[in-house]
Amino acid sequence: MDADVPGTVLKRERARDAILELIEARSPGDAIPSERSLCGLLGVSRPTLRAAVDELVAAGLLVREHGRGMFVAPAKITQELVSGELALSVPPAAGAWSSRLLEFTTLQAGARVGRKLRMSPAAEIVYVARLRLVDGAPMAIEHLHIRAELVLGLSAQELESGDLYEHLRERHGVHVHEALQAIEPTVVTRAEAKLLDVPELSPALLFERLTSDTTGRPVEYVHSLYRGDRYRIVSRLALGPAAAVPPVPDGHHPGIPPGDFAHGDPITSSTRGDIQSGQ
Repeated sequence: MDADVPGTVLKRERARDAILELIEARSPGDAIPSERSLCGLLGVSRPTLRAAVDELVAAGLLVREHGRGMFVAPAKITQELVSGELALSVPPAAGAWSSRLLEFTTLQAGARVGRKLRMSPAAEIVYVARLRLVDGAPMAIEHLHIRAELVLGLSAQELESGDLYEHLRERHGVHVHEALQAIEPTVVTRAEAKLLDVPELSPALLFERLTSDTTGRPVEYVHSLYRGDRYRIVSRLALGPAAAVPPVPDGHHPGIPPGDFAHGDPITSSTRGDIQSGQ
């Protein structure tokens, strides 16, 4: 599959969303239709469908069993980086960031994205796929879904240069306030590997983020794939009485096993993206 062919990224994205709908409607261990059936159901080619399935298998959401078919994977264990009641600072990532557009179109939200953005499946969103570069080197693939009525006149230039949230605030009057973001490990597919200039099945970090404005209205749903060989998450923890916030009741922080700080001293945390040298 050639990721440079217009529409390819969008078709794979729509197939991925449709399969996620099937997964979310089932329980772990339940079967989903065969690839042949899904191609007919979704109206996509076998390579496009297989690329979407490969992505979900790599993300640990689907399991392939030879001779039996595809099944919903076991549920994942989820742990918050820090409690929703505690402060979390997220400084910007290192390096000079830029973007190259892969897809930029307006389309109906569909059931899954519409549910996340709390809007009708028939309502319009702006869908953007872009390759994110750091100092000219490919670093991530982003899939953005933004409420269309909020970004009338959104331009390709805004998506390729500068900070998107700054553009939303200054040009469209959209003031983002908070975001819920999940991060988990995965590997890249053949098409993603070509865009990121890494070998197929290379390690990667999968980010999923829902951003809301100052009124609590969801304005943007994003899922992104970051190179695992160049990008890492670094957290700074303040432990003990000097921390300014209360402890997490009956909880623990990533990398700190339960019981390591049994005295219950509070923990504060700040997180940043760290770009590793390409040398």
